This record gives sequence, structure tokens and C-alpha cells, in this order.
Amino acid sequence: MSADNLSSPAVAQTIAEPVSRPPSRWEPQGYDPLPEIPLVTAADVAPIMPGLDLWDCWPLAHEDGRTAVHAGRTWWFFLSAPCFPDPVQRHDVARIRLLSHGEDGWRDHGNALPDGLNPGTREWAGCAVVMDDGVSVTLFYTVAGRRGGAFSYEQRLFAVPGTLDADGPGQWQEPVEIVAADGVRYIADRQEITNPAPGSIKGFRDPAWFRDPATGKAHVVFTASAAWSDNPHNGLVGLATLTDAGWVLEDPLVEAIGTNNEMERPCVVWRDGRYYLFWSTQRHTFAPGAVAGPNGLYGMVAESLTGPWRPINGSALVAPNPAGEPGQTYSWWVTGERTVWSFIDYWGMNGRKLADHPELLRAQFGGTPAPVFSLAFDGDRVTVAG
Repeated sequence: MSADNLSSPAVAQTIAEPVSRPPSRWEPQGYDPLPEIPLVTAADVAPIMPGLDLWDCWPLAHEDGRTAVHAGRTWWFFLSAPCFPDPVQRHDVARIRLLSHGEDGWRDHGNALPDGLNPGTREWAGCAVVMDDGVSVTLFYTVAGRRGGAFSYEQRLFAVPGTLDADGPGQWQEPVEIVAADGVRYIADRQEITNPAPGSIKGFRDPAWFRDPATGKAHVVFTASAAWSDNPHNGLVGLATLTDAGWVLEDPLVEAIGTNNEMERPCVVWRDGRYYLFWSTQRHTFAPGAVAGPNGLYGMVAESLTGPWRPINGSALVAPNPAGEPGQTYSWWVTGERTVWSFIDYWGMNGRKLADHPELLRAQFGGTPAPVFSLAFDGDRVTVAG
């Protein structure tokens, strides 16, 4: 597939067939003690965009997953919103913000996409890829809601072709929907609901690029929900593949039916001949009766992209937040350099609960990048590096 075709992805015909390749199952039976994510301190909570909350982030990356360096800087996309009294409100107005980082620190480049370009009402997480021609860029992201329609939590996967020039990634063209939920494997629902319980909405979001070194094929993995199950905890990691005819929706890779509702921000890293699939989740999205794990980075490992996948570290838990500060960071992104980026969520709580201390909703929300840490890989074992 040429770079020109990659920069203008076609809309695929959605396949509406039952699952033909059963996904691997995630059903942890317990969690061994693991090195924790370093504790966030007051010195770490330094907003880089005063007046704006920043959360889910991803770098401009090469096709093979390496973080791109352009004009001496790395280029980062963050979800952003004004600092509301209750940070939960940020999800209802989220825009993607472009920043870059170099020797002089962070620079703000404004909203990544022009006003009015988004076919929805909010811009949620995705990824960004500079193709091997060094010029063509594609921003994959989640369109939440529909422009001009009723407020909803509907999610759709879009790609926006652009270019890389002296000012960084930009010159964005019209967004194109790459695949649509089929209602057979992946829940297709407008989700016109109000005040959903935290962690209860259904997913078709978070597209993350992966070029398979074994086949040369390009894919995206994404957060999804199983359409063939009525269990309220029916999280999936989905897959789509770029073909000569466009993007094609494929069977999911991993399912957590009866275990967890949200396998968020999945991404694939290829290392030492193995495929590592990572995702983020929170304790409150585990099903009643399941062996709930902490807020943390989770993952599975396989010898091929389509599996079978087996849990890293036996349980899939890779990097937990500190036991004393279980909500301090979230939404982890693993780069090709094995570094892990996230954002500071509710830090320094010292055992206090938001329900009992509403004044902490704003005071203890970070809304800024968390300290970066690295992972140590050793076959089926992956942990926070010492």
C-alpha cells in the first residue's frame, strides 16, 4: 500500500458476520505483587497549559511505532478542555490539542483540528502516524456524538489525512470514517443516554495504529464492546485492517466478558519477536464477582497479532498505581521506546474519597502529563523498570 493511499484512507465495507476467530479471553484469577508506578508528588503537578486540563495523550509516531522527532522536537496530541469545577465535565467538550516538546520544554500549537472539521460534538482519543515518506500524516481519532444531533455517547472511528511541514503536523483534510460497528461482533448504539454511571458506556473508540512486521499489513486496534453478549461487562479489544479496498473490520482480539467493561486505549508494541497488547482499566469497571485489579496498565502477549494471546505476568496486570494512591494516574500509552506516558488524575488523596470531600474534585485533579516511566520486558513478564 503506497503512502498516498495511506494518507487518504477509504471507507471500508463493514462485515456483518458472527465471530469466526474466537478472541482470547481475559479472566484473571489473582494478581501477584508487582513494582508500582512511581508516586506522584506535588512537584510533579505542574500544569503546562494553565486554564486547560490535558489528559489522554499520544505522540506522532513512525509506522514502526518509534516516536517521531521533527525539527528537533517530539509532537504530542492531548485531549483538552477548560478547567471545570468538576473535571468529569471535560469529556463533554473535549478537543484534541497539539503540543511539541524540545530542549526548551513544551510549546502549545493550539487545537489540532480546525473548528468545524469534526463530524461529531467531541474529539476523543486516537493516534497519529507519519508515513515512511516523511511527509504524509494520518491522525486517527474517536468522533463522539454527531454534529447537529442529540447529545450522545456514540463513538465512531475516523482518520484525517494531513502533512508534516516545518510547523509540525497539520494541513488536515476532511475526516473519513474508516470502519463502523456491525452490531454483530461490535455493539452499534447511538447511546443517547444522560448521566451514565462511570465506566458503563459502551465502546467503539481509541484507534491505535500498528504495522505488523511479519506481514507488512497496517492495522488499528481499538476499544469496543461485544454485541453477542448481554453481559453489562463485555469489554473487547477490536481490530481493523487496511487492504487495497480500504479498511476492513475484523474479529476482536481479546474479550473480557464477565470480567471488565472497558479495555481502554489499547496499543500494540512489537519487541523481541513478540506482540505485546496493552490497555488501561480501572477497578470500578470490573464485574461483580470478577477478581478486580487496581487502576493500572494491563496487557497480553502473543507470537502473532491474531493470537492466541496470554496474560502478561499471569494476570495481565503490568503497572499498578501505588496502593496508597490508587487513582493517581491513568490512560497509559506505551511508546516504541518502552516508555509509558499518562496523565495525573486524582493524586495526593491520602485515603480520602471524592464522595466525602467534593472540594477535592478540582483541588486534587492533575489534568497534566504524569511523570514518564519505562517498562522492562522479559518474555511473558513485563514490569515497571527499576
